[in-house]
Amino acid sequence: MKRRLQCGRSWLRIACWTGAVLVIYHLVHITYYLLCCAVPPGLAMDQRHDLWSESILDYFLKKDLIKAKDGAEIIWEHAANSKEKLRQALRSDVHMIEADVLLRGAGHREPIMAHPPDTDSDINLQDWLSEVSASSKGIKLDFKSLEAVLPSMKILDAMKDNLHQPVWINADILPGPGGKVTVDEREFLQIVTSFFPNVTLSLGWTTAWHPDRSNEGYSWEMVREMEKICKNLSQLVTFPVRAALVRQSWPQLQWLLQTSDRYSLTVWSGKDDIYPVEDLLYIRQNSGDDQIFYDVLEPQNSELKQALKRKQQAKKQH
Repeated sequence: MKRRLQCGRSWLRIACWTGAVLVIYHLVHITYYLLCCAVPPGLAMDQRHDLWSESILDYFLKKDLIKAKDGAEIIWEHAANSKEKLRQALRSDVHMIEADVLLRGAGHREPIMAHPPDTDSDINLQDWLSEVSASSKGIKLDFKSLEAVLPSMKILDAMKDNLHQPVWINADILPGPGGKVTVDEREFLQIVTSFFPNVTLSLGWTTAWHPDRSNEGYSWEMVREMEKICKNLSQLVTFPVRAALVRQSWPQLQWLLQTSDRYSLTVWSGKDDIYPVEDLLYIRQNSGDDQIFYDVLEPQNSELKQALKRKQQAKKQH
């Protein structure tokens, strides 16, 4: 009887130990799965979109599409708001393709690529992104109205797994020299960052420029207000500034640049703006090569590149 009891206890111990081993085995496998396989959605998204928070200079340098970490090396295509302009840009040697987003004026109010006063286009945002996604070219989406932002972010979010290039989100959120209407900065930033907390932001001022009269530059009040908005952000921010106004505003813009190493300037020009290329050379001389991008029209674009080429050749000779 004793022997049977002892034998029963032995089998019970073996059963308990076997059960414990099986439990531990399954726990180890579950833990491994959770750590290595089942990455939480938020973490997966962050890892996938590290590219969207990366400097475009680092991206194109790694792709061997530029030779130096220099904003002047980036080639831009501006207002690629039609199928033909987009296809031309995709066939060209440009690095960044910029297009404007608004809601179609009639019928199904979907996001389309158009610049006011246009209210229609032959290409919508979804098709535009699909075309660009097959390339290594960067994307800059310029929002002219707040109403287009939320539906566009939803489309971008649905397509994010297919977009493996840099993405910039742009809006004019403050009135600048001669400017008035802007996109509401609080709502714009809340919507964009709720979808993409690390995406590079391009935040500017509305401006006007008149050839027949004196034009004021960016004031201290304007740049301080922008700094106040951006200092609590964590991602890269570039400030689009009008080329015809940068020279006279350089003390203010230089101060803004120096408040954070996350900041850069993107200099742009209107088709009727008049200014000398020396203005661009001056701000370049007084800033880091990686701090300023030049999205300017001709003839200043070619004049700038020629001047920089001459300077580089002179360095080699010495």
